[in-house]
Amino acid sequence: MHTVTIILVLVLTVVLCGFIARSRWVKLPLPLIQIAGGTGLALFGLQVPLDPDIFFLLFIPPLLFLDGWRIPKGAFFSDARSILMLAIGLVLFTVLGMGFFIDWLIPTVPLAVAFALGAILSPTDPVAVSAIAAGNPIPPRLMHILEGESLLNDASGLVCFTFAVGAMMTGGFSIGAASLSFLQEAGGGILIGLAISWGVGLANKWLVSKVGEEPGLQILISILIPFAAYLGAEQIHGSGILAAATAGVSMHYADLIGRPLAATRTQRKAVWDTVQLVLNGVIFVMLGAQLPTTIASLQAASAEVGAGSAWKLPLYVVAITVGLTFMRFIWVAISMKLTLFKQQKKADKANQGSDAKDNVSLARPSLRLLLVASFAGVRGALTLAGILTLPLFLPDGTRFPARDLVIFLAMGVILLSLILASVTLPLLTKGLVFAPPARRSSEERNARSAAAEAAVARLEKVCSGIGTDGKEQVVTEAANRLIEAYRRRMAYGESSNDEAARMQELAKAERSLRLEALNAERDELFRRRISGELDDAIHLRLLREIDLLEATLEE
Repeated sequence: MHTVTIILVLVLTVVLCGFIARSRWVKLPLPLIQIAGGTGLALFGLQVPLDPDIFFLLFIPPLLFLDGWRIPKGAFFSDARSILMLAIGLVLFTVLGMGFFIDWLIPTVPLAVAFALGAILSPTDPVAVSAIAAGNPIPPRLMHILEGESLLNDASGLVCFTFAVGAMMTGGFSIGAASLSFLQEAGGGILIGLAISWGVGLANKWLVSKVGEEPGLQILISILIPFAAYLGAEQIHGSGILAAATAGVSMHYADLIGRPLAATRTQRKAVWDTVQLVLNGVIFVMLGAQLPTTIASLQAASAEVGAGSAWKLPLYVVAITVGLTFMRFIWVAISMKLTLFKQQKKADKANQGSDAKDNVSLARPSLRLLLVASFAGVRGALTLAGILTLPLFLPDGTRFPARDLVIFLAMGVILLSLILASVTLPLLTKGLVFAPPARRSSEERNARSAAAEAAVARLEKVCSGIGTDGKEQVVTEAANRLIEAYRRRMAYGESSNDEAARMQELAKAERSLRLEALNAERDELFRRRISGELDDAIHLRLLREIDLLEATLEE
């Protein structure tokens, strides 16, 4: 009962923090408000334990699965080189650089422990990155690269952390063994993620073909897949985190083959949006709930540095955070120069002979862009959960060196990186433009036109087989009205740029007027239901029709 109470209190705190963040007089980002809410719970005596194993199992798989599912696949694979440079290259660069830096900064910390701290601080947290970026206009392409990085760098960071801890426990380290283990974990995670997603997808498609599709069952299956991928990968000593992310990416393609019903897609999106809201919020609330305990460990942490050195601990946190940001800035500048912006020549060749208005030039990365990418490297609860897995004792029975100290430093870096991102990103991202995908607007127009042509062809085929009696004439008349609407859409797709822009403005004005009309319909239905003029069942059915119509008008 105590556990259930804690869960309900955490969810209630997420709800309250959400209302506070949306209020006019509060300008703080939602993650910081949720951290403050968790701290308040701890100060009022509610103990919120953070068991790393349970945390990794319950929170990380569904969130990484969802991020992998929803990330634009074209952008993900087109910028794969840039993403891998950050997800693997930057992690190794950070582990080495920060390991030696922390060892120099705090001589009482053994080198292996310094490498462990650098490793667990190296991956950015996908939950924190998404939450911070939600309120800031980060250019879409840069956001896709940051999301792709946070999907993949967890595995490389955790492998480095495991080997650093192992080196401290055994006193030895083998580069060959570490490389082999990384390949085993990464390869096993990817294979299990693909196998689970495609296996479940094919089995589900066969069952649906036999008994039909039920949206509720499809939603439950999608929720179970990330946990199956995570647990399956852990059983073969693969990366469960990478397996969940891979299952999410491949789930998109499984949907292309299975083609779920519109009702399934609509309801599934609503359920997953709620799951994401709750899990993201609970993570930050739990992170804040650990803050009083971390502050209480100041004395033990300062004792590991040296007597009377408690005042140095905040300075160490600032120094490590600055070091992480600086190293990320250097690596981002190098990786963008070597990978992303080499695409300029290819883009120029591809654009030769095409409409000049569709051509996109990839400008060199500006200082502001590099700063955005650097400060967006936010650490989160994943780092805290990882550092809490440090063993209490060495094999000889002595205490694990500097354990309280590195836990405090990790918590401090998490909070400071969140605060820095919350303060700097709104200032840096204002009006920022970053290499938009070429010919995106023309692709959209062509797709709309092609879809409309397919619809007209299907309707004409239906009408060609209809007779001439009264009922068939009604169907023919309805089909002709639909065909006329589709032909207008085709005209929009075939228009010149100026005419297309004008028709887009007309469509926007029409959408606004339709929304006003639907709101008037909804108000009248509620008035009639309240006055007793309308039956409840009829009211709900008519209301759902209006809601579905409104959903089709969303931009």
